Amino acid sequence: MFKKYQHIERYGTDEVEGIEVGTCYIFPKIDGTNSSVWLENNEIHAGSRKRELSLDKDNAGFFEHISHDENVRKYLEDHPTHRLFGEWLVPHSLKTYRDDAWRKFYVFDVIDTKNEGEENSIYSGYIPYEEYHDELEKYNIDYIPPIRIIENGNDEIISKTLDENHYLIKDDCGVGEGIVIKNYSFVNKYGRTTWAKIVRNEFKEVHHRVMGAPITDTGTVEERIINDYVTQSLVEKEFEKIREEKEGWSSKYIPILLSKVYHELINEEMWHILKKYKNPTINFARLNKFCIAKVKDVKNEIF
Repeated sequence: MFKKYQHIERYGTDEVEGIEVGTCYIFPKIDGTNSSVWLENNEIHAGSRKRELSLDKDNAGFFEHISHDENVRKYLEDHPTHRLFGEWLVPHSLKTYRDDAWRKFYVFDVIDTKNEGEENSIYSGYIPYEEYHDELEKYNIDYIPPIRIIENGNDEIISKTLDENHYLIKDDCGVGEGIVIKNYSFVNKYGRTTWAKIVRNEFKEVHHRVMGAPITDTGTVEERIINDYVTQSLVEKEFEKIREEKEGWSSKYIPILLSKVYHELINEEMWHILKKYKNPTINFARLNKFCIAKVKDVKNEIF
């Protein structure tokens, strides 16, 4: 059956407080579409971030591709309780990947479902990188290798790896989208194993403000929320998802873009917003208005 991949938390939030203590694997974050594959009744099944796929709804060609991948099939036949999560690399906001990198499935996590959800299981089904990468190599399956392995890291060391992410990037074309931090022995204070992420553009935007950027705090909580959470990276990602799904862009999709960005803000970030701003009184009509204004500012060329 389909299982949704966990939400990756922003580094620095209390959901991942203390994740840097111990052995941390710092992985490149690549800008494709979240996908998964597993074996069920001896048949290949696949999923996107939110649903199971079919030939009619194949997540930018992923289901068609993975259905014919004999290496993945053989791996799952030999490891029937494993589920592969990864990124199907199709164009989104980052266009600087090598020409030979596109339309491939890059595994970033392997879960053994027979261990998933066991009481007192420190891994919650996750197989550590050092255990799964050798097996994936045997079956010639692409996977994302770590940039660094860090013992008892800190903010400075971890943030430096943002500029070391050249995975799949063309020569002289900068760095990747960001990083994901995994500590396989980490359980947060809520009892969950989860990973942390730093998205480079968002990280730069936040630190631009902190270091005295010319951004005026108008004093309303709604505007501060939008400035903090509706980033260029978020808007661009939702724009690219729509463009991909609709096989092109038209101005008639603008209401969809506005709706999706606002939905992501509420659905994915509200818990963090409530904690950061200490359960504020939010005027949601005003919040939506400022959200629309921010999207228009970021994507002014389409309005």
